[in-house]
Amino acid sequence: MPAPSNEPRKPTKPGTAARLLSLVGITPPGYNRDAAKSAARRYPKALKGALKPRSDEPIAIDPQALERMKQANLAAMWLGHASVLLHLDGRWILTDPVFSHRVGISAGPITLGVPRLSPAIDPSTLPPIDLILLSHAHFDHLDRPTLRALRNKNTQVITSLNTRSLIPRGFASIRETHWQNQLDLDGINLLAIKPNHWGARTMWDKHRGFNSYLLRAGDHTALFAGDTADSRGYAGLGPLDLSIFGIGAYDPWIHAHASPEQVWQMHTEAGGAYLLPMHHSTFELSDEPVDEPLRRLLDAAGDQATRVIGRELGAPWTKQ
Repeated sequence: MPAPSNEPRKPTKPGTAARLLSLVGITPPGYNRDAAKSAARRYPKALKGALKPRSDEPIAIDPQALERMKQANLAAMWLGHASVLLHLDGRWILTDPVFSHRVGISAGPITLGVPRLSPAIDPSTLPPIDLILLSHAHFDHLDRPTLRALRNKNTQVITSLNTRSLIPRGFASIRETHWQNQLDLDGINLLAIKPNHWGARTMWDKHRGFNSYLLRAGDHTALFAGDTADSRGYAGLGPLDLSIFGIGAYDPWIHAHASPEQVWQMHTEAGGAYLLPMHHSTFELSDEPVDEPLRRLLDAAGDQATRVIGRELGAPWTKQ
């Protein structure tokens, strides 16, 4: 079976199936027919069991791993999908936290959406979070049940334009930002960057923003790209100690999510030293085999594959 193409397919007007799927944030305006057909084929199956409670137990984070991270000036841990725990210059930062069993529209204890492929992290085992970064409003990145569980009067939230209303109250602050805006967050400099993606949560809220974030503190710099298709917008940002890119959901969504080979190129162009791959092996959002994105990324990295870190859930990476 040939590898999925890296060339975007021509967008077309979404049909009835795509419009219905947009109710749970699956298809944006202008999706190509191949992508809409892929979603229409897979997501009805994914909804099976949505009314039944999950029996698997969440995974506790190893406290010794957290202690190792705490001793480092820069540290990272992949927590599944686009959720990454960072320790930067003494602050704990959490990206796009999603620890629910399903992502989609929630009504009380029921969520109509895609199930996790493996148990989620137990959020009660996280360290006290200083800053939450939300890249955009898609259900697999902005998960209201998870955010409700993380509410804390000492936690700041940075999010994209026109998404504040989606975030539960109870945080120290919720600030929206947009491309090329810089924020000083108690010694951490944050720059919002434009990814090659979109921000609508459903078919009817195209006004919502979507961001990547560049973080600088002390002598260290890290990039959280969020979701992006192939883009030259990250070239020359570095040198970066760490870049975090999504590597999955490209078949047939290549117009919205970069292939592993494109991610390696973007990481290299950005001047990244180490790459933490995310957005893979957590939810079945596309047609490629679950283990394919990481395999293709390591093949693309070749003899530089040791620079790909955070390959396993909960494994800490540190840099002094």
